[in-house]
Order: sequence, then C-alpha cells, then structure tokens
Amino acid sequence: MRWLNHISIKSKLIVMLLAVSGCSILVTAYVGYQSGQSNLNKRVFNQLTSIRASKAYQIESYFKNIRNHTETLSEDPSIIAAMRSFTDAYQILQTEKVTNPINTKIKQYYNQEFLPRLIQSTGGSPLVESYTPKAAASQYLQYHYIAANPNPVGKKQQLSDPKDGSDYSKVHKFYHPIFRNIIKKFGYYDMFLIDPNGTVVYTVFKETDFTTNFQTGPYKNSNLAKLNRLVQNAKERDYSKLVDFEAYSPSYDAPAAFIAAPIYENSQLIGVLAFQLPVDEINNVMTGNRKWEADGLGKSGETYLVGRDFLMRSVSRFLEQDPKGYGEILRSLGVKESVISRINQYKSSILQQPVRTKAVEEALAGKEGTQIIKDYRSIPVLSSYAPLQLEGLDWVILSEIDLAEAYAPIYSFAKQILIYATLLSLLVTLIAMGLAYWFVQPINQLIANARKVAAGELDAIATLKNEDEFGELAKSFNAMVRSLRTQTNLVKEKSQENDQLLLSVFPSSIAKRLKKGERNIAEDVSNVAVIFSNLTGFSKLSETLTAYEIVSILNDLVAAFDESAERYGIEKIKTIGDSYLGVCGLSIPYLDHDKRVLDLALDMLSIVRRFNHEREFELNIRIGINSGDVVAGIVGRNKFIYDVWGDTINLASALRAACPPGMILVSQEVHRRLQDIYQFEAMPDVESDGKTKVQAWRLAT
Repeated sequence: MRWLNHISIKSKLIVMLLAVSGCSILVTAYVGYQSGQSNLNKRVFNQLTSIRASKAYQIESYFKNIRNHTETLSEDPSIIAAMRSFTDAYQILQTEKVTNPINTKIKQYYNQEFLPRLIQSTGGSPLVESYTPKAAASQYLQYHYIAANPNPVGKKQQLSDPKDGSDYSKVHKFYHPIFRNIIKKFGYYDMFLIDPNGTVVYTVFKETDFTTNFQTGPYKNSNLAKLNRLVQNAKERDYSKLVDFEAYSPSYDAPAAFIAAPIYENSQLIGVLAFQLPVDEINNVMTGNRKWEADGLGKSGETYLVGRDFLMRSVSRFLEQDPKGYGEILRSLGVKESVISRINQYKSSILQQPVRTKAVEEALAGKEGTQIIKDYRSIPVLSSYAPLQLEGLDWVILSEIDLAEAYAPIYSFAKQILIYATLLSLLVTLIAMGLAYWFVQPINQLIANARKVAAGELDAIATLKNEDEFGELAKSFNAMVRSLRTQTNLVKEKSQENDQLLLSVFPSSIAKRLKKGERNIAEDVSNVAVIFSNLTGFSKLSETLTAYEIVSILNDLVAAFDESAERYGIEKIKTIGDSYLGVCGLSIPYLDHDKRVLDLALDMLSIVRRFNHEREFELNIRIGINSGDVVAGIVGRNKFIYDVWGDTINLASALRAACPPGMILVSQEVHRRLQDIYQFEAMPDVESDGKTKVQAWRLAT
C-alpha cells in the first residue's frame, strides 16, 4: 500500500467520494441493464414463439385442408367418372398405329425444348430415348398435347381440344376446363390421374410426365412414382398420403412435393388422384406474403421450414429481398457454386440451402424451445423452434431475428445508462473536487509555489493569511525560497563567467561538449578550409610602444578578425602572438567553405590597411589558405587547448610563410575550386614538409 503515500490528500478525498458514488452507479446500471436485457430477451422470444406457433398452425391447417380436399375429390363422382373415361380412352388409343412423323415430332420437342432445360438444371448428357414414351397411346397423346401443342412451355394447359377426333380428346375437352379451374382456384401446381397400372392418363399442365408409366417409365424413381405405389398398395378408402420435396425431372428438376389419394368405384381401385403442391402457397404462408415487418419480424426476422435432411422447405427471406447479397453470403461460407447457381435458377432455396444449426437439431429431435444461435448465414440470431405435426412430413419450423436488431433497444438503453452514469459521475466529481479544493486550498497554494520554484521562478512567494499550521509552513517556505534565490544567482554568475571563458578559448561546438563533461575530444574532419596568417612589422612596432599598448593594438586587430570570421562562419582555432589560425567547415559543413575563407582573407587585408590608415602604422599581413582533411581535438589534461593539425594545416602554414606581405597565397586545391570566381597568378612551388613541393597561387588583388 506504499502507493497511497504518493497520492495527495485532495486526490484521496476525491477518490473516496468517487468510489462510493461510482460503486452505487455501477451497481444500479448493471442491475438495470441485466433486468432490461432479461426482459427484452423474454419479450423477443415470446414474440418469436408466438409468430412461430401462428405460422405452424397456418401451415398445419393448410396441409390438413389439402389432405381433406384431396380425399374429398377422390370420392367425387365426377372425378371417378373422369378417371374411368380417361383410362378407357387411353386404352382405345393403345390400338392405334403411330406414324413416323409423330415419333419424329416428339423427339424434336425433347431435343429442342425439354432436354436443354433439363441439362441446364442437372448437367450431364441425357439420351432422348430414355425419356420419350414407348406406348402407342403415350406417343399419340404427347404428340397432340405437348409436341404439336401450339402453346409454349408452361402454357400447354391452355389447349383443351387438339381436334384430332379421338375419344380421349372428347373426354379431355369435357373435363379439362373443370380440372384446370380446380388448379387455379385452390392454388395447386398440377393435377394427375393415374390408372392402376401406373400410367398418368391425365395432367393439367402437360409436362413430360403426361402419359408416362410410373412403374416402367423414365420417372419410376421419382417421389411421385413412389407415392403412387404407396397409395395403390395401401388399398384403403378415406386415405391420402404426402411425399416430401424432391427434385422432379418433368419440372426440370425443380423441388416438388405431392399428395395423393386412391379413387374407388364401388370397391374397385380404378386409379389415383394426385396434386403437385404449390411452393408459392407454402412460401406465402411462411413469409406472410412477403410482409415480414407486418408480421413483427422487423428488418432481419424470418420464419422458415427445414426437413430431416437439414435442407430448407421454404424460401429464405434474404434470397427474396437481396439475391445478390444472399449469394455473396453463401460464397463466404464456402457453399458450392453449383448450389448457388441452382438457387438463382429456381429463385428458391428449397432443397438447396443447408441449415444445420443447433436449433434445427433440437427441433428434429422432437424438442421445442428458444436459444441464441448462429443461423445458416453464420450470424447470431434469437431462434424459436419446434417440430411440425404433419403426417408424412418430418419438418421443423423456426422463427428467427438477428441478435443485433433484437438487441437494438437494449444497446440504446445501455448507451443511455452510460451517458447518465457519465454525467452523474461528472457531477459527483465536480462536487468532490470542490470540497477537496476548499479543504486543501492552502496546501495547493504551497504546491503551486513549490512547482514555480522547481521551474526556476525563484520570485514565487506564498501569501497565505492562515494563522494555523499552513501559515507556519508558508513562512518556512518563503525563507527557503529567499535563500535559494541568493545561491542560484551566485551560481548563475559563475556559470556565465565560465561559459564566456570557454567561448573565448574554444569554438562554440567544442565549448558545449566540454560543458557536457566530455574530455577526450578528437575527431577526423573532412573537407575543411584553413586560413593561416601573421602580421608583419609588428615586432618593429613593439620596440617603440609599451607592452600595454602592444597588447591593446593586437586585441583590436584580433577582435576585428574575429568579428569578420564569425560573419563568414569561420571558427578561430588560436592566435599565437601575431599569428591567426581559422578553419571553415569544422563544426558546421559548408559547400562554399573555400570562398568563405578567401573572403575572410580579403577582409583581413582591408582591416590591416584601414588600421594603418587610422593609426599611421606600417603593419602588413601574410595569408596562406589550403583545403583538405584535418584532425581536431583537445590537447592536454589539466591545462588543455583545442587544436587542429595535419598536412592541410602544415601546407597552410607553409603558404603563409612563403607569402609576400600584403598578399594571399592559396594551394592548388583552392585554386582549382575558385579559379572561375577569382583571378590567380602562379607562384614558385612551396615546400610543405621540407621535402615535397606544391604549386602555390597568389590572389590578384
């Protein structure tokens, strides 16, 4: 708990007040949020369950009505008479001889109309012989009612009489408008009359299953063929049977479900009545005629059906509203492109969309309930599920809504809680700060003055009028500040003197490094310009003047040289008697360091001339300039100086020594760089180290 010792009294007071109020606020907010979330969950789940129960009742009632309607129609005398008439007329046509043009026309229809559409749905390369009818009556009827029917695919039911004069066409002309009206009014997709041998002797829509045999024909393995066998083998009156959705080839592999009932004449089974169930009617029930929001499902809720195979039995809301976005979701979940293509082709997710969620598994196990799960889009939803009570169909029903939408009110509530809690915390904080400020105001004033002193403001004096312990503390503090101010002023004076001394002896960059504590300062510096000069006539002048006058004159000259050197960015290294050494580019690199040094040399000549003119002296100056690499560093331990050395310095010194008074000699390197700016004259070679001779150039002035 040592950290408590580092917290101010004011902070402790504020923390204590905030801790008590904050805990109260947090507990209240948490309880309110949990209560709101629980109530919202309960309300949404109740709403979903209510919708699910309502839709379940509607779909169960719908199938019950279909079952009752099918059973009733199968016993209707007109259906019985139609079944007998169509069967007899079909048998008569079996004795007719089918001509080659009929076979050719039928094959042409299959090759041009039926098989291309079927291949588009199923793929592969089906043989036309596998689908074309073999019986004479079947060929005859498919020719007149399908191949030669002038109506396009999907509207073949509009033909009532092909006017071929057959008994079948007379029966068809009488019954077809009646049955077509039944299909239209009751919303069935198609109606079938199947004789005891399994031959489809009549359909309303005249797809390619018309006149085929469900025992030996191309569709013997279809779900309708299986349903026909079940109904005929049951040998029961007042009986009907449903069969689940499967891909049905005559409908180009679209999902199809069927219901069928036996047709008895007295005690004899004379056929089967079957209806193809309307997918649109089931979807209308489950989607509320596409009015999900009116059903209370918001913008993301839906109710749908799933079969034992974990595939949908009703359309997805998201496919209906946004087919493109629905496809993108399926692709992101790794659904095969062929499945997505079939969904887009049929515009339906029935038998295509897999729904293997926890809710579906629970419902298929016979359980009903509510859960928060991830749906078939892998999006969190609130789900209400239950099995359906449909004889012959193992389906479940689910009502779901996205968690984000369902929880939108609680999120808004949480936001409001956060806002009010923040405002309340702010209010409590302000009150706590006010009380704490009032209590520790004297300490704060002392702290503020102490910080000013720490920042260097030594004129900060505490002006407390308290007569208590805080007043005594203020007096002690003021006495300490006065003492510190006196000592600081002394230190500052000494520091300024030391800084001035360093700057007078060393270049500013070296002085800064020395102040930081560096002692072993040495470095190689490339590409610098060196100026080395010495006064002539100064020794003769010193014979006639006092030492004080000599030093004063020398100081005036060096000061003028220093001022000019500073203007050109040249660092003075040292003066030795009447000699002056400066370097350009040592601390700060310059691109024109040679020119800067040469300009300084010209200034030095002018300074000496002006000095002679003003004081009537006969002084002169010799100047040598070179450019190159040098070594710079601090030399000495107790008494140290900053110096530069190297061949570049030696050559500058040699040039100075060889230079006639009042002139400027430069090295070959300086001449090469500045020959386009200044005029130079060649001079005799100069020995730089006693052995090597180098070319020297005199500046033409």
